[in-house]
Amino acid sequence: MKSTLKPALFFDRDGVVNVSPGAGYVTSVEDFHLMPGIAEVLAWGKTKGFFLVLVTSQQGVGKGLMTQETLDAIHAHLQETLAREGASFDLIRSCTHLAGSCDCRKPSPQMILDAASILPINLAASALVGDHDRDIQMARNAGLAFAVRLASDNPVSETGDVLAHSILEVWTALKNWEAKQA
Repeated sequence: MKSTLKPALFFDRDGVVNVSPGAGYVTSVEDFHLMPGIAEVLAWGKTKGFFLVLVTSQQGVGKGLMTQETLDAIHAHLQETLAREGASFDLIRSCTHLAGSCDCRKPSPQMILDAASILPINLAASALVGDHDRDIQMARNAGLAFAVRLASDNPVSETGDVLAHSILEVWTALKNWEAKQA
């Protein structure tokens, strides 16, 4: 009997899917700007049969810098924007808690494990793209097959399987990895 599980591509949000707000937070739809080229990467993932899952830490909600409703509006705007490109996410998982007050903050694999309890995801055949050490650690903790680290202003201790310096390099890394899986 053939397995019904499918691989997923997991993406961090700030600094990967959208332009990083720097040390602060994206607290409004007006401040949310897609990273150039990311819609094409996501659309490619869809055509290859991957689930697309956003896994994002949004502590700004826990700090009271924005409401859950504002975060939901930002994510609705993201999905609407990506849908026009054929690239919307199948699932969005957010940790909005303050550090030390939950079990889902990165590098915990909980957001990924939650996604796999909702969608039929084969974690051992899945990949993650992130721009922080905790993203790569989360991928490893969840048992993902592949992790791409997008270089950013964040210090790099965890490079993942590939250290990319642009969205084009991320896409190339994912294409090369996917071709080896086929």
